Amino acid sequence: MNQDENYTYFDIFDYIVFAAMLIVSSLIGIYFAFFAKVKQNTTSEYLMGGKTMGIFPISMSLIASYISGISILGIPAEIYTYGTQFWMILTSEGLVSLTMAFAYLPVFYKLQITSSYEYLNLRFNQTVRLLGSILFLTKMMLYIPIVIYVPALAFSQVTGINLHLVTPVVCIVCIFYTTLGGLKAVVWTDTVQTLVMFGAMIVVMILGTINVGGFGEVWRRSDEGGRIDFFNFDLDPTIRHSFWTVSIGNYFSWLASCSINQAMVQRCLAMPSLKSARITILILVLGIMALVSMCCFMGLIIFAYYYKCDPVTRGSVNKSDQLFPYFVMHIAASMPGLPGLFVSGVFSAALSSMSTGLNSMTGVIFEDLIKPRIKKPLSEGQASFLMKVIVVIIGSICVALVFVVEKMGALIQATGSLGAITAGPLLGIFTLGMFFPIANPKGALIGGLVSGSLIGWISVGTQMKMVQGIIRFPQKFVSIEGCSANWVAEYLSLTLTPEAQDGKPIETPFALYTLSYMYYTLVGTVAAIVVGVIVSLLTGGNEKEVHQDLLSPVIYRFLRRNKHKDNKNEILMTN
Repeated sequence: MNQDENYTYFDIFDYIVFAAMLIVSSLIGIYFAFFAKVKQNTTSEYLMGGKTMGIFPISMSLIASYISGISILGIPAEIYTYGTQFWMILTSEGLVSLTMAFAYLPVFYKLQITSSYEYLNLRFNQTVRLLGSILFLTKMMLYIPIVIYVPALAFSQVTGINLHLVTPVVCIVCIFYTTLGGLKAVVWTDTVQTLVMFGAMIVVMILGTINVGGFGEVWRRSDEGGRIDFFNFDLDPTIRHSFWTVSIGNYFSWLASCSINQAMVQRCLAMPSLKSARITILILVLGIMALVSMCCFMGLIIFAYYYKCDPVTRGSVNKSDQLFPYFVMHIAASMPGLPGLFVSGVFSAALSSMSTGLNSMTGVIFEDLIKPRIKKPLSEGQASFLMKVIVVIIGSICVALVFVVEKMGALIQATGSLGAITAGPLLGIFTLGMFFPIANPKGALIGGLVSGSLIGWISVGTQMKMVQGIIRFPQKFVSIEGCSANWVAEYLSLTLTPEAQDGKPIETPFALYTLSYMYYTLVGTVAAIVVGVIVSLLTGGNEKEVHQDLLSPVIYRFLRRNKHKDNKNEILMTN
Protein backbone atom coordinates (compact mmCIF):
# COMPACT_ATOMS: atom_id res chain seq x y z
CA MET A 1 0.00 0.00 0.00
CA ASN A 2 1.36 3.44 -0.87
CA GLN A 3 0.78 5.34 2.33
CA ASP A 4 1.28 8.71 0.64
CA GLU A 5 -1.77 8.23 -1.61
CA ASN A 6 -4.11 9.39 1.21
CA TYR A 7 -1.84 12.22 2.39
CA THR A 8 -3.67 15.57 2.65
CA TYR A 9 -2.67 19.07 3.69
CA PHE A 10 -4.29 21.93 5.62
CA ASP A 11 -7.42 23.33 3.98
CA ILE A 12 -9.45 26.47 4.79
CA PHE A 13 -11.48 24.67 7.48
CA ASP A 14 -8.28 23.69 9.32
CA TYR A 15 -7.01 27.27 9.28
CA ILE A 16 -10.35 28.45 10.74
CA VAL A 17 -10.13 25.93 13.61
CA PHE A 18 -6.52 26.96 14.36
CA ALA A 19 -7.26 30.71 14.15
CA ALA A 20 -10.29 30.28 16.46
CA MET A 21 -8.03 28.87 19.21
CA LEU A 22 -5.66 31.87 18.95
CA ILE A 23 -8.54 34.40 18.88
CA VAL A 24 -10.23 32.86 21.99
CA SER A 25 -6.89 32.99 23.86
CA SER A 26 -6.46 36.69 22.97
CA LEU A 27 -10.03 37.55 23.98
CA ILE A 28 -9.50 36.01 27.44
CA GLY A 29 -6.47 38.29 27.95
CA ILE A 30 -8.47 41.34 26.82
CA TYR A 31 -11.35 40.40 29.14
CA PHE A 32 -9.20 40.18 32.29
CA ALA A 33 -7.30 43.35 31.38
CA PHE A 34 -10.27 45.61 30.57
CA PHE A 35 -13.66 44.05 31.39
CA ALA A 36 -13.24 41.90 34.53
CA LYS A 37 -14.53 43.33 37.83
CA VAL A 38 -11.05 43.09 39.40
CA LYS A 39 -8.35 44.57 37.16
CA GLN A 40 -4.79 43.15 36.91
CA ASN A 41 -3.14 46.24 38.39
CA THR A 42 -1.72 44.92 41.68
CA THR A 43 1.12 42.47 42.32
CA SER A 44 -1.22 40.04 44.11
CA GLU A 45 -3.77 40.07 41.25
CA TYR A 46 -1.15 39.86 38.48
CA LEU A 47 0.95 37.03 39.97
CA MET A 48 -1.52 35.25 42.27
CA GLY A 49 -4.96 35.95 40.78
CA GLY A 50 -5.90 37.61 44.09
CA LYS A 51 -5.70 34.16 45.77
CA THR A 52 -9.30 33.47 44.73
CA MET A 53 -8.82 30.99 41.86
CA GLY A 54 -11.07 27.92 41.63
CA ILE A 55 -9.93 24.27 41.72
CA PHE A 56 -11.02 23.44 38.13
CA PRO A 57 -9.17 26.20 36.22
CA ILE A 58 -5.99 25.86 38.33
CA SER A 59 -5.99 22.06 37.79
CA MET A 60 -6.46 22.47 34.03
CA SER A 61 -3.73 25.12 33.98
CA LEU A 62 -1.26 22.83 35.75
CA ILE A 63 -2.02 19.93 33.39
CA ALA A 64 -1.48 22.23 30.41
CA SER A 65 1.75 23.57 31.88
CA TYR A 66 3.30 20.14 32.39
CA ILE A 67 2.24 18.60 29.07
CA SER A 68 4.01 20.52 26.32
CA GLY A 69 4.14 19.99 22.57
CA ILE A 70 7.35 18.05 23.23
CA SER A 71 5.30 15.47 25.20
CA ILE A 72 2.51 15.22 22.63
CA LEU A 73 4.89 14.65 19.72
CA GLY A 74 7.78 13.04 21.63
CA ILE A 75 5.99 10.36 23.70
CA PRO A 76 4.29 8.63 20.70
CA ALA A 77 7.67 8.73 18.91
CA GLU A 78 9.35 7.17 21.98
CA ILE A 79 6.81 4.31 22.11
CA TYR A 80 7.01 3.77 18.32
CA THR A 81 10.82 3.58 18.41
CA TYR A 82 11.64 1.94 21.75
CA GLY A 83 8.44 0.23 22.99
CA THR A 84 6.14 0.72 25.98
CA GLN A 85 8.65 0.68 28.87
CA PHE A 86 8.39 4.49 29.14
CA TRP A 87 4.67 4.10 29.96
CA MET A 88 5.74 2.88 33.42
CA ILE A 89 6.52 6.48 34.46
CA LEU A 90 2.91 6.41 35.72
CA THR A 91 3.97 4.18 38.64
CA SER A 92 5.67 7.10 40.39
CA GLU A 93 3.11 9.85 39.67
CA GLY A 94 0.87 9.06 42.67
CA LEU A 95 3.84 8.94 45.06
CA VAL A 96 5.07 12.32 43.76
CA SER A 97 1.67 13.91 44.45
CA LEU A 98 1.62 12.58 48.05
CA THR A 99 5.21 13.73 48.72
CA MET A 100 4.43 17.14 47.32
CA ALA A 101 1.05 17.62 49.05
CA PHE A 102 2.25 16.61 52.54
CA ALA A 103 6.03 17.28 52.64
CA TYR A 104 6.77 20.35 50.46
CA LEU A 105 3.61 22.36 49.74
CA PRO A 106 2.61 23.02 53.40
CA VAL A 107 5.89 24.92 53.92
CA PHE A 108 5.17 27.35 51.05
CA TYR A 109 1.54 27.67 52.15
CA LYS A 110 2.46 28.58 55.74
CA LEU A 111 4.93 31.24 54.57
CA GLN A 112 2.52 32.66 51.89
CA ILE A 113 5.35 33.75 49.56
CA THR A 114 5.07 34.98 45.96
CA SER A 115 8.30 33.38 44.73
CA SER A 116 9.30 29.89 45.86
CA TYR A 117 12.90 31.18 45.97
CA GLU A 118 11.97 33.61 48.77
CA TYR A 119 12.07 30.46 50.92
CA LEU A 120 15.81 30.09 50.26
CA ASN A 121 16.37 33.62 51.59
CA LEU A 122 14.32 32.94 54.73
CA ARG A 123 16.01 29.57 55.38
CA PHE A 124 19.55 30.38 54.20
CA ASN A 125 20.50 33.81 52.80
CA GLN A 126 20.24 36.17 49.82
CA THR A 127 23.12 34.45 47.94
CA VAL A 128 21.44 31.00 48.01
CA ARG A 129 18.17 32.66 46.91
CA LEU A 130 20.02 34.26 43.98
CA LEU A 131 21.53 30.88 42.99
CA GLY A 132 18.06 29.26 43.04
CA SER A 133 16.52 32.08 40.97
CA ILE A 134 19.33 31.97 38.37
CA LEU A 135 19.06 28.16 38.06
CA PHE A 136 15.29 28.46 37.50
CA LEU A 137 15.58 31.30 34.95
CA THR A 138 18.33 29.41 33.07
CA LYS A 139 16.13 26.31 32.90
CA MET A 140 13.11 28.25 31.58
CA MET A 141 15.13 30.20 29.01
CA LEU A 142 16.44 26.88 27.64
CA TYR A 143 13.05 25.17 27.83
CA ILE A 144 10.59 27.69 26.37
CA PRO A 145 12.25 28.08 22.91
CA ILE A 146 12.26 24.27 22.48
CA VAL A 147 8.61 24.12 23.59
CA ILE A 148 7.73 26.64 20.85
CA TYR A 149 9.97 25.15 18.16
CA VAL A 150 8.60 21.58 18.29
CA PRO A 151 4.93 22.40 17.45
CA ALA A 152 6.05 25.05 14.92
CA LEU A 153 7.92 22.25 13.15
CA ALA A 154 4.74 20.12 13.16
CA PHE A 155 2.69 23.06 11.83
CA SER A 156 5.26 23.65 9.10
CA GLN A 157 5.06 19.97 8.12
CA VAL A 158 1.25 19.86 7.77
CA THR A 159 0.86 23.28 6.11
CA GLY A 160 4.07 23.87 4.18
CA ILE A 161 4.27 27.35 5.82
CA ASN A 162 7.77 28.36 6.93
CA LEU A 163 8.09 27.93 10.71
CA HIS A 164 9.88 31.33 10.90
CA LEU A 165 6.56 32.93 9.90
CA VAL A 166 4.28 30.99 12.22
CA THR A 167 6.50 31.13 15.35
CA PRO A 168 6.44 34.96 15.84
CA VAL A 169 2.68 35.17 15.17
CA VAL A 170 1.75 32.50 17.73
CA CYS A 171 4.22 33.83 20.31
CA ILE A 172 2.94 37.40 19.95
CA VAL A 173 -0.57 36.13 20.81
CA CYS A 174 0.83 34.37 23.89
CA ILE A 175 2.88 37.40 25.04
CA PHE A 176 -0.19 39.60 24.42
CA TYR A 177 -2.62 37.72 26.71
CA THR A 178 0.03 36.95 29.36
CA THR A 179 1.05 40.64 29.52
CA LEU A 180 -2.49 42.01 29.69
CA GLY A 181 -4.31 39.48 31.84
CA GLY A 182 -1.74 38.21 34.36
CA LEU A 183 -2.23 34.88 36.14
CA LYS A 184 -6.02 34.81 35.66
CA ALA A 185 -5.68 35.13 31.86
CA VAL A 186 -2.92 32.49 31.82
CA VAL A 187 -5.01 30.07 33.91
CA TRP A 188 -8.22 30.48 31.89
CA THR A 189 -6.47 30.29 28.49
CA ASP A 190 -4.70 27.18 29.82
CA THR A 191 -8.12 25.73 30.71
CA VAL A 192 -9.45 26.28 27.17
CA GLN A 193 -6.20 24.94 25.69
CA THR A 194 -6.26 21.82 27.92
CA LEU A 195 -9.79 21.02 26.73
CA VAL A 196 -8.67 21.50 23.10
CA MET A 197 -5.66 19.25 23.77
CA PHE A 198 -7.77 16.46 25.31
CA GLY A 199 -10.38 16.80 22.54
CA ALA A 200 -7.78 16.58 19.76
CA MET A 201 -6.06 13.54 21.33
CA ILE A 202 -9.34 11.66 21.91
CA VAL A 203 -10.60 12.28 18.35
CA VAL A 204 -7.29 11.27 16.71
CA MET A 205 -7.02 8.21 18.99
CA ILE A 206 -10.52 6.96 18.14
CA LEU A 207 -10.12 7.56 14.40
CA GLY A 208 -6.65 5.96 14.40
CA THR A 209 -7.88 2.86 16.27
CA ILE A 210 -10.80 2.47 13.81
CA ASN A 211 -8.42 2.90 10.84
CA VAL A 212 -6.13 0.13 12.09
CA GLY A 213 -9.04 -2.25 12.76
CA GLY A 214 -9.86 -1.87 16.44
CA PHE A 215 -8.06 -2.03 19.79
CA GLY A 216 -7.34 -5.77 19.46
CA GLU A 217 -5.59 -5.30 16.13
CA VAL A 218 -3.50 -2.38 17.47
CA TRP A 219 -2.33 -4.54 20.39
CA ARG A 220 -1.70 -7.63 18.19
CA ARG A 221 0.48 -5.74 15.68
CA SER A 222 2.33 -3.94 18.49
CA ASP A 223 2.99 -7.25 20.25
CA GLU A 224 4.22 -8.88 17.03
CA GLY A 225 6.48 -5.88 16.43
CA GLY A 226 8.02 -6.23 19.92
CA ARG A 227 6.59 -2.92 21.18
CA ILE A 228 4.85 -4.35 24.27
CA ASP A 229 7.59 -4.22 26.90
CA PHE A 230 6.48 -3.09 30.38
CA PHE A 231 8.51 -5.04 32.93
CA ASN A 232 12.23 -5.03 32.28
CA PHE A 233 13.40 -5.47 35.90
CA ASP A 234 17.13 -5.38 35.09
CA LEU A 235 18.80 -3.23 37.80
CA ASP A 236 21.62 -2.08 35.47
CA PRO A 237 21.60 1.78 35.69
CA THR A 238 23.05 2.11 32.17
CA ILE A 239 19.90 0.72 30.51
CA ARG A 240 18.17 3.72 28.94
CA HIS A 241 14.66 2.70 30.05
CA SER A 242 14.01 -0.19 32.44
CA PHE A 243 11.21 -0.44 35.01
CA TRP A 244 13.58 0.94 37.67
CA THR A 245 15.14 3.79 35.67
CA VAL A 246 11.69 4.94 34.54
CA SER A 247 9.87 4.68 37.90
CA ILE A 248 12.66 5.79 40.28
CA GLY A 249 14.18 8.33 37.87
CA ASN A 250 10.80 9.85 37.03
CA TYR A 251 9.91 10.14 40.74
CA PHE A 252 12.79 12.57 41.31
CA SER A 253 12.48 14.49 38.03
CA TRP A 254 8.73 14.94 38.62
CA LEU A 255 9.27 15.89 42.24
CA ALA A 256 11.66 18.61 41.06
CA SER A 257 9.21 19.74 38.35
CA CYS A 258 6.22 19.89 40.70
CA SER A 259 7.10 20.42 44.35
CA ILE A 260 9.53 23.37 44.17
CA ASN A 261 8.83 24.76 40.70
CA GLN A 262 7.79 28.42 40.76
CA ALA A 263 4.92 27.77 38.31
CA MET A 264 3.47 25.07 40.57
CA VAL A 265 3.94 26.95 43.85
CA GLN A 266 2.49 30.14 42.33
CA ARG A 267 -0.68 28.33 41.24
CA CYS A 268 -1.14 26.37 44.46
CA LEU A 269 -0.80 29.58 46.49
CA ALA A 270 -3.46 31.16 44.26
CA MET A 271 -5.90 28.70 45.90
CA PRO A 272 -7.88 29.94 48.92
CA SER A 273 -6.80 27.03 51.19
CA LEU A 274 -4.22 24.22 51.52
CA LYS A 275 -7.01 21.63 51.23
CA SER A 276 -8.14 22.98 47.84
CA ALA A 277 -4.48 23.08 46.72
CA ARG A 278 -4.15 19.37 47.58
CA ILE A 279 -7.33 18.54 45.62
CA THR A 280 -5.81 20.47 42.68
CA ILE A 281 -2.66 18.30 42.88
CA LEU A 282 -4.78 15.13 42.83
CA ILE A 283 -6.64 16.31 39.70
CA LEU A 284 -3.30 17.30 38.14
CA VAL A 285 -1.88 13.79 38.63
CA LEU A 286 -5.01 12.11 37.23
CA GLY A 287 -4.98 14.46 34.23
CA ILE A 288 -1.26 13.88 33.56
CA MET A 289 -1.73 10.09 33.82
CA ALA A 290 -4.63 10.23 31.35
CA LEU A 291 -2.75 12.40 28.83
CA VAL A 292 0.52 10.42 29.08
CA SER A 293 -1.44 7.17 28.60
CA MET A 294 -3.18 8.63 25.55
CA CYS A 295 0.17 9.72 24.09
CA CYS A 296 1.67 6.26 24.76
CA PHE A 297 -1.29 4.45 23.19
CA MET A 298 -1.04 6.85 20.25
CA GLY A 299 2.50 5.55 19.69
CA LEU A 300 1.13 2.00 19.44
CA ILE A 301 -1.61 3.12 17.03
CA ILE A 302 0.95 4.84 14.77
CA PHE A 303 3.17 1.74 14.83
CA ALA A 304 0.20 -0.53 14.03
CA TYR A 305 -0.78 1.75 11.11
CA TYR A 306 2.72 1.75 9.57
CA TYR A 307 3.87 -1.67 10.80
CA LYS A 308 4.63 -2.91 7.27
CA CYS A 309 6.04 0.38 5.95
CA ASP A 310 8.09 2.51 8.35
CA PRO A 311 7.93 6.20 7.25
CA VAL A 312 11.30 7.04 8.88
CA THR A 313 13.24 4.32 7.04
CA ARG A 314 11.38 5.15 3.84
CA GLY A 315 12.36 8.81 4.16
CA SER A 316 8.77 10.19 4.29
CA VAL A 317 9.70 11.92 7.56
CA ASN A 318 13.18 12.92 8.74
CA LYS A 319 12.85 11.70 12.33
CA SER A 320 10.37 9.95 14.59
CA ASP A 321 9.21 13.20 16.26
CA GLN A 322 7.37 14.01 13.01
CA LEU A 323 5.43 10.72 12.90
CA PHE A 324 2.36 11.99 14.77
CA PRO A 325 1.55 14.94 12.45
CA TYR A 326 2.37 12.72 9.43
CA PHE A 327 -0.11 10.10 10.72
CA VAL A 328 -2.81 12.74 11.36
CA MET A 329 -2.53 13.99 7.77
CA HIS A 330 -3.03 10.40 6.56
CA ILE A 331 -6.24 9.75 8.47
CA ALA A 332 -7.51 13.35 8.00
CA ALA A 333 -9.40 12.53 4.80
CA SER A 334 -12.21 11.00 6.87
CA MET A 335 -12.78 14.15 8.96
CA PRO A 336 -12.49 17.76 7.71
CA GLY A 337 -10.89 20.08 10.27
CA LEU A 338 -9.04 17.25 12.03
CA PRO A 339 -5.52 18.53 11.12
CA GLY A 340 -6.56 21.98 12.36
CA LEU A 341 -7.82 20.49 15.64
CA PHE A 342 -4.64 18.42 16.04
CA VAL A 343 -2.28 21.35 15.41
CA SER A 344 -4.41 23.48 17.76
CA GLY A 345 -3.98 20.78 20.42
CA VAL A 346 -0.19 20.67 19.99
CA PHE A 347 0.09 24.47 19.93
CA SER A 348 -2.24 24.71 22.93
CA ALA A 349 0.22 22.58 24.87
CA ALA A 350 3.08 24.84 23.77
CA LEU A 351 1.27 28.14 24.44
CA SER A 352 0.22 27.07 27.93
CA SER A 353 3.79 26.02 28.78
CA MET A 354 5.10 29.33 27.39
CA SER A 355 2.53 31.54 29.15
CA THR A 356 3.09 29.72 32.46
CA GLY A 357 6.85 30.11 32.00
CA LEU A 358 6.59 33.83 31.23
CA ASN A 359 4.29 34.49 34.18
CA SER A 360 6.41 32.53 36.68
CA MET A 361 9.70 33.98 35.35
CA THR A 362 8.24 37.47 35.75
CA GLY A 363 7.40 36.66 39.38
CA VAL A 364 10.94 35.43 40.06
CA ILE A 365 12.67 38.35 38.27
CA PHE A 366 10.51 40.93 40.08
CA GLU A 367 10.47 39.34 43.56
CA ASP A 368 14.03 37.95 43.66
CA LEU A 369 16.15 40.16 41.41
CA ILE A 370 14.49 43.61 41.26
CA LYS A 371 12.50 44.13 44.50
CA PRO A 372 15.38 43.42 46.96
CA ARG A 373 17.58 45.92 45.09
CA ILE A 374 15.14 48.85 44.94
CA LYS A 375 15.66 51.33 47.78
CA LYS A 376 12.33 53.14 47.34
CA PRO A 377 9.31 50.76 47.22
CA LEU A 378 7.28 50.84 44.00
CA SER A 379 3.56 51.60 44.03
CA GLU A 380 1.23 48.74 43.01
CA GLY A 381 0.57 50.44 39.66
CA GLN A 382 4.30 50.86 38.92
CA ALA A 383 5.04 47.25 39.94
CA SER A 384 2.23 45.93 37.73
CA PHE A 385 3.47 47.99 34.74
CA LEU A 386 7.07 46.86 35.32
CA MET A 387 6.00 43.19 35.34
CA LYS A 388 4.16 43.66 32.05
CA VAL A 389 7.34 45.12 30.52
CA ILE A 390 9.33 42.11 31.85
CA VAL A 391 6.87 39.68 30.16
CA VAL A 392 7.32 41.44 26.80
CA ILE A 393 11.14 41.47 27.10
CA ILE A 394 11.63 37.82 28.12
CA GLY A 395 8.92 36.72 25.65
CA SER A 396 10.80 38.47 22.82
CA ILE A 397 14.10 36.87 23.91
CA CYS A 398 12.44 33.42 23.85
CA VAL A 399 11.12 34.02 20.31
CA ALA A 400 14.63 35.02 19.19
CA LEU A 401 16.10 31.90 20.82
CA VAL A 402 13.80 29.67 18.71
CA PHE A 403 16.09 30.45 15.75
CA VAL A 404 19.07 29.25 17.83
CA VAL A 405 17.25 26.05 18.83
CA GLU A 406 16.72 25.23 15.16
CA LYS A 407 20.50 25.07 14.70
CA MET A 408 20.99 22.82 17.76
CA GLY A 409 19.93 19.63 15.97
CA ALA A 410 20.57 16.66 18.27
CA LEU A 411 20.24 18.77 21.42
CA ILE A 412 16.47 19.05 20.95
CA GLN A 413 16.28 15.38 21.95
CA ALA A 414 18.29 16.25 25.06
CA THR A 415 15.58 18.38 26.75
CA GLY A 416 15.17 15.93 29.62
CA SER A 417 18.84 15.53 30.43
CA LEU A 418 19.61 19.25 30.04
CA GLY A 419 16.68 20.10 32.32
CA ALA A 420 18.24 17.90 35.03
CA ILE A 421 21.26 20.27 35.20
CA THR A 422 19.06 22.70 37.12
CA ALA A 423 16.34 20.33 38.48
CA GLY A 424 18.69 18.17 40.57
CA PRO A 425 20.52 21.04 42.35
CA LEU A 426 17.25 22.92 43.03
CA LEU A 427 15.49 19.90 44.53
CA GLY A 428 18.64 19.21 46.57
CA ILE A 429 18.86 22.77 47.96
CA PHE A 430 15.17 22.93 48.92
CA THR A 431 15.32 19.44 50.46
CA LEU A 432 18.39 20.48 52.48
CA GLY A 433 16.44 23.47 53.80
CA MET A 434 13.23 21.63 54.66
CA PHE A 435 14.56 18.26 55.91
CA PHE A 436 18.03 18.96 57.36
CA PRO A 437 17.98 21.52 60.23
CA ILE A 438 21.79 21.20 60.43
CA ALA A 439 22.25 22.60 56.87
CA ASN A 440 23.66 26.14 56.73
CA PRO A 441 24.00 28.71 53.88
CA LYS A 442 27.56 27.62 52.97
CA GLY A 443 26.47 23.99 52.71
CA ALA A 444 23.45 24.86 50.54
CA LEU A 445 25.49 27.10 48.22
CA ILE A 446 28.41 24.69 47.70
CA GLY A 447 26.06 21.68 47.47
CA GLY A 448 24.02 23.40 44.74
CA LEU A 449 27.10 24.46 42.75
CA VAL A 450 28.79 21.03 42.97
CA SER A 451 25.54 19.27 41.98
CA GLY A 452 24.93 21.58 38.98
CA SER A 453 28.53 21.17 37.79
CA LEU A 454 28.39 17.36 38.11
CA ILE A 455 25.12 16.94 36.20
CA GLY A 456 26.18 19.55 33.62
CA TRP A 457 29.38 17.60 32.97
CA ILE A 458 27.55 14.24 32.69
CA SER A 459 24.70 15.63 30.55
CA VAL A 460 26.77 17.65 28.08
CA GLY A 461 29.45 14.92 27.88
CA THR A 462 26.83 12.27 27.11
CA GLN A 463 25.18 14.42 24.43
CA MET A 464 28.55 14.99 22.76
CA LYS A 465 29.25 11.24 22.71
CA MET A 466 25.78 10.61 21.25
CA VAL A 467 26.38 13.19 18.49
CA GLN A 468 29.73 11.51 17.74
CA GLY A 469 27.95 8.13 17.55
CA ILE A 470 30.00 6.66 20.42
CA ILE A 471 26.86 6.13 22.52
CA ARG A 472 23.93 4.62 20.63
CA PHE A 473 20.81 2.94 21.94
CA PRO A 474 19.01 0.11 20.13
CA GLN A 475 15.71 0.76 18.43
CA LYS A 476 12.99 -1.82 17.95
CA PHE A 477 12.73 -3.60 14.61
CA VAL A 478 10.77 -1.86 11.81
CA SER A 479 9.50 -3.29 8.52
CA ILE A 480 9.28 -1.88 4.98
CA GLU A 481 7.93 -5.00 3.25
CA GLY A 482 4.50 -3.41 2.77
CA CYS A 483 5.77 -0.24 1.09
CA SER A 484 4.72 0.48 -2.52
CA ALA A 485 6.50 -1.46 -5.27
CA ASN A 486 7.60 1.71 -7.09
CA TRP A 487 9.65 2.74 -4.04
CA VAL A 488 13.05 1.17 -4.49
CA ALA A 489 15.77 1.56 -1.88
CA GLU A 490 18.44 -0.55 -0.37
CA TYR A 491 17.28 -1.25 3.15
CA LEU A 492 19.99 -2.11 5.63
CA SER A 493 18.61 -3.38 8.93
CA LEU A 494 20.72 -2.62 12.00
CA THR A 495 22.52 -5.70 13.24
CA LEU A 496 22.45 -5.35 16.98
CA THR A 497 25.07 -6.96 19.18
CA PRO A 498 23.84 -9.08 22.13
CA GLU A 499 24.86 -6.21 24.44
CA ALA A 500 22.81 -3.74 22.41
CA GLN A 501 19.77 -6.03 22.57
CA ASP A 502 19.77 -5.49 26.34
CA GLY A 503 19.38 -1.76 25.87
CA LYS A 504 23.01 -0.90 26.71
CA PRO A 505 25.33 1.38 24.73
CA ILE A 506 27.13 -0.36 21.88
CA GLU A 507 30.53 1.06 22.87
CA THR A 508 31.31 1.75 26.51
CA PRO A 509 32.81 5.23 27.03
CA PHE A 510 33.45 6.88 30.43
CA ALA A 511 31.23 5.11 33.03
CA LEU A 512 29.12 8.12 34.11
CA TYR A 513 28.26 8.92 30.45
CA THR A 514 26.51 5.53 30.18
CA LEU A 515 24.16 6.28 33.10
CA SER A 516 20.48 6.42 32.08
CA TYR A 517 19.39 10.06 31.67
CA MET A 518 16.37 9.24 33.86
CA TYR A 519 18.71 9.14 36.88
CA TYR A 520 20.27 12.58 36.34
CA THR A 521 17.88 14.44 38.67
CA LEU A 522 18.31 11.76 41.37
CA VAL A 523 22.13 11.99 41.15
CA GLY A 524 21.97 15.82 41.23
CA THR A 525 19.65 15.84 44.26
CA VAL A 526 21.72 13.31 46.24
CA ALA A 527 24.98 15.17 45.36
CA ALA A 528 23.54 18.51 46.58
CA ILE A 529 22.29 16.95 49.85
CA VAL A 530 25.46 14.94 50.65
CA VAL A 531 27.87 17.80 49.82
CA GLY A 532 25.58 20.29 51.58
CA VAL A 533 25.42 18.28 54.82
CA ILE A 534 29.20 17.58 54.85
CA VAL A 535 30.09 21.26 54.22
CA SER A 536 27.56 22.36 56.87
CA LEU A 537 29.12 20.02 59.44
CA LEU A 538 32.65 21.16 58.55
CA THR A 539 31.66 24.84 58.88
CA GLY A 540 30.00 24.53 62.30
CA GLY A 541 26.47 23.49 61.33
CA ASN A 542 23.52 25.75 62.08
CA GLU A 543 24.19 28.10 64.97
CA LYS A 544 20.56 29.10 65.54
CA GLU A 545 17.46 26.90 65.72
CA VAL A 546 15.47 26.74 62.48
CA HIS A 547 11.90 28.07 62.82
CA GLN A 548 9.27 25.32 62.49
CA ASP A 549 7.55 27.08 59.56
CA LEU A 550 10.74 26.64 57.49
CA LEU A 551 10.83 22.87 58.02
CA SER A 552 8.69 20.23 56.33
CA PRO A 553 5.83 19.11 58.64
CA VAL A 554 7.13 15.53 58.18
CA ILE A 555 10.58 16.31 59.64
CA TYR A 556 9.24 18.78 62.24
CA ARG A 557 6.88 16.15 63.72
CA PHE A 558 9.76 13.65 63.80
CA LEU A 559 12.08 16.13 65.59
CA ARG A 560 9.36 17.15 68.06
CA ARG A 561 8.66 13.49 68.90
CA ASN A 562 12.38 12.85 69.54
CA LYS A 563 12.67 16.02 71.63
CA HIS A 564 9.66 14.95 73.69
CA LYS A 565 11.31 11.52 74.28
CA ASP A 566 14.58 13.19 75.35
CA ASN A 567 12.75 15.48 77.80
CA LYS A 568 10.88 12.46 79.22
CA ASN A 569 14.17 10.56 79.69
CA GLU A 570 15.73 13.60 81.42
CA ILE A 571 12.83 13.80 83.89
CA LEU A 572 13.10 10.06 84.65
CA MET A 573 16.87 10.34 85.20
CA THR A 574 16.41 13.35 87.51
CA ASN A 575 13.85 11.46 89.56
